[in-house]
Amino acid sequence: MRAQRVALLGGLIAVSYVALQLFASVLLPFVAAAGIAYFLDPPASRLTRLGLPRGAAALVMIVALLAAGLLFALLLYPLIMAQFGILIARLPSYVDAVRAFAGVVIERLQQRLGPEVVDEKLRDLVSGEAGAMISFISSALSRLIGSGFALFNVLSLAVVTPVVGFYLLRDWPAVISRIDGWLPRRYEQVLRAQAHEVDRILSAWLRGQLMCCIALALFYAVALSFAGLDLGLIVGLAAGVLSFIPYVGTISGAVTSILLAFAQFPTSNGVLVVAGVFVAGQILEGYVIYPRFLGDRVELPAVWVIFALFAGGAAFGFVGVLLAVPVTAIIGVLCRFWLRRYLVSRLYLDPPNALDTSP
Repeated sequence: MRAQRVALLGGLIAVSYVALQLFASVLLPFVAAAGIAYFLDPPASRLTRLGLPRGAAALVMIVALLAAGLLFALLLYPLIMAQFGILIARLPSYVDAVRAFAGVVIERLQQRLGPEVVDEKLRDLVSGEAGAMISFISSALSRLIGSGFALFNVLSLAVVTPVVGFYLLRDWPAVISRIDGWLPRRYEQVLRAQAHEVDRILSAWLRGQLMCCIALALFYAVALSFAGLDLGLIVGLAAGVLSFIPYVGTISGAVTSILLAFAQFPTSNGVLVVAGVFVAGQILEGYVIYPRFLGDRVELPAVWVIFALFAGGAAFGFVGVLLAVPVTAIIGVLCRFWLRRYLVSRLYLDPPNALDTSP
């Protein structure tokens, strides 16, 4: 009997892995739709309790989400495109600034280490490669934004995801009830308790992290814009959005902003102001935003989240990133459950045999 359960579990894991490997390129709209349905189920259930049919409640929530996305696009899309225009227009000056900075660094190294260690050819090579690197990054971003594959993914997300999300949100209670009916009777209470624990942790993390990302994106975008950084809006929004990966959003946003500030404010205190914005953002995140929206309700250590996001992205691409946190939450709940079982088991509690003890 135990062998059958182990074989069934192993088979499910193997089938899931193979399915993700085969269909990862087309699963993105469906995984995103499932995430939307999970996120919108509580407000839809409240509308249902107020007397609105489930289908109508699902339609209201999906339409509200689309309206919010459209409003965001109408308000910020022109500003973001203007920021990209500024980036493209000022890219030659950024290349020259980086090349000049690299030349100064090499010249100082040459003065300290001597011309036999750092020669003119190395200085010219480093200066040229620094400019070529920025040009390559710019051209790669332009190709990525304008490529047909990226356009297809955006269109599929914009069209398929809301439709699938509506059907999943409408049928969510029925799906959960059907899965609950499939649970083995012997373990249904235990499995149901673990499922509730996963739902508690996952919902707290997702909703809390969303509020943290929105708050940080608004703070960084507004603060960097007021600091006078030309690309402050887009860098601040990107830093806030990437904050769902602990430390990655802040570090990447700070490094990018400081480099841009060096190119824009070479002889002023603008660099210190930009650095101060991210110091203030870290204080705000650590003492106000994170305790307010997440607090002690989330039992997902930052190291676990970082590893899961990078491992999921390496294994299955963006679909793996979307699935990383739910899978991590499930593994964490199962590990804590097995640890509790172990701490009350005979394997842990039985005293050592006197015959086995050694002086």
